[in-house]
Amino acid sequence: MSSDWINQVAIITGGASGIGFATAENLQSKGVQVALLDMNAEGLATAKEKLAGEPLTIQTDVSDEASVNAAVEQVAQQFGRIDILFNSAGIAGKTNLKTHEVPTEDFEKVYGVNLRGSFLICKAVVPHMLKTGYGRILLMASIAGKEGNAGMVSYSATKAGVIGLTKAIGKEYADSGITVNALAPAVIWTPIHDEIPQEQIDYMTSKIPMARCGTLEEVADMAVFIVSPKNSFTTGFTFDLSGGRATY
Repeated sequence: MSSDWINQVAIITGGASGIGFATAENLQSKGVQVALLDMNAEGLATAKEKLAGEPLTIQTDVSDEASVNAAVEQVAQQFGRIDILFNSAGIAGKTNLKTHEVPTEDFEKVYGVNLRGSFLICKAVVPHMLKTGYGRILLMASIAGKEGNAGMVSYSATKAGVIGLTKAIGKEYADSGITVNALAPAVIWTPIHDEIPQEQIDYMTSKIPMARCGTLEEVADMAVFIVSPKNSFTTGFTFDLSGGRATY
């Protein structure tokens, strides 16, 4: 356990399962106190049982500003600080559809979680980091946000927005001790893919030179490095995790 991590506090959205939970486990093993935010109350209860100690769990709708603000304030009041934000919450929406077939309400729902949620959680957390002059923010983007996946217009567009958001926020706080970066995976096997037709999964996997999905452990290891104290001279950047698909 490195002393660099001791007494740090991390907020992880989408923390009840998948990438968020795997990263919470990794961070907790290094001595970080974790607060898991998720819409899934049952999933949060299960995650709390699996993690050591008594991690804070808060049912939160990241697309709702009041819900986000209340959750962030609860974390700040309980722990006295917020050092790390990993915004892992995200949804795919309806897929394997062309743009003219996508229900507008579905596009708006995906926007609400993926892009609006990223903005709202950053807006709420940054003031707490400014107080201490230190912070690590990681937003979950996607290779779909770089290249666009046919049949996933809502997801692709909102993840492209996350990349733009990362660049802007990273520049705004570059001299404050706060870094803001994004992570753009290709297909990682998580619960979100239970929502996606196999045809769509096959299409995405076929574009990966390694010819496989990434693992939760691989994402968690990279996420933990990005939010570590050692990653101190990179901000506004989108890290690749795509098995060779993205080489730019």
